[in-house]
Amino acid sequence: MSEEASSSDGNGKVSRVIRIGTRKSQLARIQTDSVADKLKELYPDVHLEIVAMSTTGDKILDTALSKIGEKSLFTKELENALEKNEVDLVVHSLKDLPTTLPPGFTIGAVLKRENPHDAVVLHPKHAGKTLDTLPENSVIGTSSLRRAAQLKKRFPHLDFKDIRGNLNTRLKKLDDKDDFSAIILAAAGLRRMGWDDRISQILGPEDCMYAVGQGALAVEVRARDADILEMVSVLHDPDTVLRCIAERAFLKRLEGGCSVPVAVHTQVKDCQVRTLYLTGAVYSLDGSESLKETMQTSIAAESEAVQKVDEQVQRVGVTAAKIPGDAQDRAEKLGADLADLLLGKGAKEILTVARQLNDAR
Repeated sequence: MSEEASSSDGNGKVSRVIRIGTRKSQLARIQTDSVADKLKELYPDVHLEIVAMSTTGDKILDTALSKIGEKSLFTKELENALEKNEVDLVVHSLKDLPTTLPPGFTIGAVLKRENPHDAVVLHPKHAGKTLDTLPENSVIGTSSLRRAAQLKKRFPHLDFKDIRGNLNTRLKKLDDKDDFSAIILAAAGLRRMGWDDRISQILGPEDCMYAVGQGALAVEVRARDADILEMVSVLHDPDTVLRCIAERAFLKRLEGGCSVPVAVHTQVKDCQVRTLYLTGAVYSLDGSESLKETMQTSIAAESEAVQKVDEQVQRVGVTAAKIPGDAQDRAEKLGADLADLLLGKGAKEILTVARQLNDAR
């Protein structure tokens, strides 16, 4: 807990103060407010304070994310505040969190996933078009190597260029100038901002698979704070947790990050038994080389008698004590097994070259 752990409501009644760390961007604030609202509903006696701060990724806007060479671009400052007890929990976009967290931290909640796919936002002059029907050599803005690699292969008539900044900044760059015909953004962010009307096209997995953890919100806490961990654990969405554990295990085994093009697609289906499907892929920077495979595993709950009780077991940074441990184990193994399959087919070579070419750009 942070030092100021309580406050009076004016009637002499003392309520606990929980400080929530967040980035300063409008989207980050919206996401954090949504988590705070859920916690207020569940714990009406808890007093929540939101502490906003800028991160390295927010400050460096003239360099592609993949070129900055820092793993914790949008999380480091927030984690520093968590370490110093200045905040008690931090809300992140899960895709910003590395697969290995700093010692002493854990993801205490993964909330129900918003649409994880990418979206096309067109310049107003191209209203009604799609990536397929845009004119030859139209310039598409994206700061993601993953998006560019997949879309270059799928839409060879288009040109792709870096665009940085928060959602507001990127949309302004698109609308106010003629530099870009369209930009690619996460559908989840646009929806959370209330900008559904700007989505011209949602890219399905056949066009562009998404980033690990995309569309999910994560609550990071100090692993030793059992009371805070217990408090936020009720926010876990079981299917999202299992999907994201598989995705993060896949990325971790590949030793990937934002400097290499790695993409995933996950689904939970009720077949004869409840099954988790994971498709994972790696790409060269121009998309000309790629490896993609799909694997699956049962996540059906075992009988109560054999379910593991493991309050503090972390799987790729996630602590989810109320979700059957055996299902989490199978999800984690699925991700690692799929990565091993791709590594056996030459994924390491593709990613090594992609990393070297990106560093040389």
